[in-house]
Amino acid sequence: MRKYEVMYIVRTDIEDQAIQAVIEKFQGIINNGGEITKHNVMGKRRLAYEINKYRDGVYVLVNFTAAPDVVKELDRVMRISDEIIRFMIVQDVA
Repeated sequence: MRKYEVMYIVRTDIEDQAIQAVIEKFQGIINNGGEITKHNVMGKRRLAYEINKYRDGVYVLVNFTAAPDVVKELDRVMRISDEIIRFMIVQDVA
């Protein structure tokens, strides 16, 4: 299993319960074959530039260990989620 880090930005025009549901959905995907080592909801922040007419977003940072197939599934689900503005998954080398 390898170490990974994912940061994603959730839209702010949805309800707080929906934001929490999105976060739990991605935690479930990671926990299905991996282990979360650190989870940090950084809160609502202003974006550096407008993305799809959104100026603000809820930033979430997750460090986890998992097999590459879990990361592939997480990437696939994040790409098709309407609630996610942007995301990036990187392999943690430190």
